[in-house]
Amino acid sequence: MSELVFVRLGETPVPYHEGWDLQKRVHADRVGGLIPDTVLVLEHEPVYTAGKRTGRWDRPLTDPGAPVVDIDRGGKLTWHGPGQATVYPIVRLGQPIDVVGYVRMLEEALIRAVADFGLEGKRVEGRTGVWLDADPDRGRAERKIAAIGCRIARGVGMHGFALNCDNDPSWFERIVPCGITDAGVTSLSAELGRDVTVAEAVPVVERHLAAVLGATGYRVQDSAPEPARGAEPEPAGA
Repeated sequence: MSELVFVRLGETPVPYHEGWDLQKRVHADRVGGLIPDTVLVLEHEPVYTAGKRTGRWDRPLTDPGAPVVDIDRGGKLTWHGPGQATVYPIVRLGQPIDVVGYVRMLEEALIRAVADFGLEGKRVEGRTGVWLDADPDRGRAERKIAAIGCRIARGVGMHGFALNCDNDPSWFERIVPCGITDAGVTSLSAELGRDVTVAEAVPVVERHLAAVLGATGYRVQDSAPEPARGAEPEPAGA
């Protein structure tokens, strides 16, 4: 992989549909070879997103206080919102496409990132994302600190992962996150006993993501890429 471009969309939370529309536009431009591999980095306004494996029984029975949006990634129901670093790598994958291998790369980047904060993240067989071991002395079950949900279309990834930094945990208490009933959800701040902001975590995540993806280098820009000229964007879901 050549240079990777990280696009930080600022500290103001982005409405989910606005971010999804941007994803689809950037994805179409990357499919067409009009832009380099690009990673969108943002916080969302509170939203629950339901992946393709979300069943009727996974959905909240009462109003959870934020929209529930059906999307085309894998996985089940989860939450995005302020205090959570949401990262969308829109990158071309090598051939043959190895979706599981790609997910493992994202997990590795997150494991390395939380290690820089002094936490030992791990994989759990049969469950995506990054987890922390149960801590009986503190009354804590096994818990997820970062969630992953991807889609590969035309050889290019979209959607991605979310690392909990200093988000309000009560949003997760209104659902069964990712359909998992026997484990919890945590954040960097909850684990470390201090406020770890998205702004603090993002540079660490970017560095490790660039490394695991094999980028020759990376740069950061603070505004969304302009629509590429010379071609009409293709539908991301085709």
